[in-house]
Amino acid sequence: MKILVVDDEKDVQALFEQRFRKEIRAAEVSFAFAFSGEEALEYMKANVHKAILILSDINMPGMSGLELLRHIKEKYEVPPPIVMMLTAYGDAENYNQAMKLGADDFLTKPVDFVALKEKLKSKLV
Repeated sequence: MKILVVDDEKDVQALFEQRFRKEIRAAEVSFAFAFSGEEALEYMKANVHKAILILSDINMPGMSGLELLRHIKEKYEVPPPIVMMLTAYGDAENYNQAMKLGADDFLTKPVDFVALKEKLKSKLV
């Protein structure tokens, strides 16, 4: 499973690589990282259909995660990538906007990695 993680906080890469160390070694998952919405769109354009699941922060400078979600759902229809939104703010407004734009799931930070791994398994069944 290829996962694109989009977050403006660069330490997220080390965190995901540490928490998924066993799955990465077993070649169950592989990660790509983008540190802005714009960088994520560039990655997707260069790697069409390689990311089957996208985990995106909502609050980022420049293009927000919600704007990124709208672009992804408009441009990548076949097969549509699964997009899960991550945010430190679990407010109803962000949740409702994300779901309206087509988010497949909504998670709050700090990320519960045990729950995230279960969600990833269920999304790909």
